[in-house]
Amino acid sequence: MKKKILLSLLAAFLLLPGWLWLAWWLQPKRRLTVAIIDKTVSGPSPQEHLSLDWVLNQERFTKTATRGYGPGADYFGFFPGSDRHYRLKGLERFRPEDLERLATDADLAYFTDTYGVYTAEWYGRLPPGSRSTLLYGGMSEQDIAFLRTMKARHKTAIAELNSIGSPTPEPIRREFESLYGLHWSGWTTRYFPLLDTMRNPDLPRWLVDNYRAAHSGKWPFHHDGVAWVNNDGRVVVLEAGTTLRRAVPCIKTTPAAKGLGLPDSIGYPFWFDVLEPDTAAGPNETLAVFDIEVNPDGARLLEENGIRARCPAILRHLGADYGFYYFSGDFCDNPVGYKSSYFKGAAFFENIFHGKVSDGDRTPFFWDFYRPLLTAILESEYHRARTR
Repeated sequence: MKKKILLSLLAAFLLLPGWLWLAWWLQPKRRLTVAIIDKTVSGPSPQEHLSLDWVLNQERFTKTATRGYGPGADYFGFFPGSDRHYRLKGLERFRPEDLERLATDADLAYFTDTYGVYTAEWYGRLPPGSRSTLLYGGMSEQDIAFLRTMKARHKTAIAELNSIGSPTPEPIRREFESLYGLHWSGWTTRYFPLLDTMRNPDLPRWLVDNYRAAHSGKWPFHHDGVAWVNNDGRVVVLEAGTTLRRAVPCIKTTPAAKGLGLPDSIGYPFWFDVLEPDTAAGPNETLAVFDIEVNPDGARLLEENGIRARCPAILRHLGADYGFYYFSGDFCDNPVGYKSSYFKGAAFFENIFHGKVSDGDRTPFFWDFYRPLLTAILESEYHRARTR
């Protein structure tokens, strides 16, 4: 009897992936037209918008009545080819009437990344992390025209970190800020699990060089910490044990985020913008904030440079006039495998089986924060689109 029970349990375990796939496949398809703009696809994996496609596929949102979203095809931006060839298929090729048509067809616009692709990373002629010439990137005149039209049609747009940072031209950045009622301080921030240049080859060389140029060639950091980079080239670094009480920046949700299924707080170890909500220009509400725990020495250093230790992480405006979300972090860039999106309940099993994670691992952020956040937004937009 025990042997039969064990064999039955083993069979059920082995068949579980098939049942989970079948449960996913049996969900009804729901059409939701999302215009995805990603100008930073520099390799075979569209990492900067893959998390969005994961949620779209997991929840069975489709591009047409029958066809789902293909991560390598269904976006506007930079398309890598073989032998260093590439195609540019952004909105820059669109005429005004084409942008009008796209805004009519789209239910939602999502700018996942406009940082772009540079010659150093594309052609590989400079060491990783070096500054080089821009090949393609930055928010364009056509991008902002599309957003103006989406807003005029009372539709929703989502933008993330580096949608309006370098290399976006300042006039377009200012128009975006005016259009959606926010202001970028010029500072961008990131946690680094190791600041020792001898032991961490992934530290951006330009970041270290800029700091040394302003501090007599010194880089006195050896532990983990947080770096702030200004659009004008200035660099400020706070280190664990000297100027930081807790090294990893934390995202904390506000009461306005109730109902989105988000945790009260979660560590975020990647790039984010230091934003200032412009209450005079737009009625945005803050759903979450970044909070960096500094000691008195760290607080003084930030104050000397005009940097906030606490700033918006998610801004939102939802109304009959238009919809808007700004994610100050690089929320859509996460180390997630796309194939798991074909199995219903993947998040439940991920939470059971994933092991201990390091401070620099963004995996928990995807499963516990981005996935429920995007699922709630897409559900809301699907129902809004059905009532237009």
